[in-house]
Amino acid sequence: MKGRVETLCGDITAIDCNAIVNAANSSLMGGGGVDGAIHRAAGPSLLKICHRVRREQYPEGLPPGEAVLTGPGNLPFQGIIHTVGPIWQGGNAGEAERLSSCYRQSLMLAEKNRFKTIAFPAISTGVYAYPPEKAALVVYNTLRKELLPLEYPKKVYLVFYSHTGEKQFLQALENKGVTE
Repeated sequence: MKGRVETLCGDITAIDCNAIVNAANSSLMGGGGVDGAIHRAAGPSLLKICHRVRREQYPEGLPPGEAVLTGPGNLPFQGIIHTVGPIWQGGNAGEAERLSSCYRQSLMLAEKNRFKTIAFPAISTGVYAYPPEKAALVVYNTLRKELLPLEYPKKVYLVFYSHTGEKQFLQALENKGVTE
């Protein structure tokens, strides 16, 4: 994974990459946090695309752990991968498996579409209340396992809104003895 995964702090809509991942809600209609920021930056054309996806593919909404690719709206990417993270319920309701699935499904879409670079937000660690230190380990283990056999993406950016979030992620890995 060394050299293939990098942490950054900033606005995910301003990252220079082929695709970004949206920590969406199941409606795909925008919301707060990263989801709202992406929808605002992408403009109304993204909402139209998401309406079509809901109508044609996910009339009941995108389930947690699943991912779907859309066009980028007015953003300069090749695509936006929307995924719905789990809501934290204490850790015994399959949250880790669903969070891992968000990253795995997103990576599969990146591979299928040959995206060289992809940027992920810290899925579920905001209003969905997934503890950042627990999420860090799920993300690390998933990327370590899933990236190795894939040709694409060549580079994965883990984008944090604040330096505090980035520091929590890196500290959680350090506390578990992960050094890469």
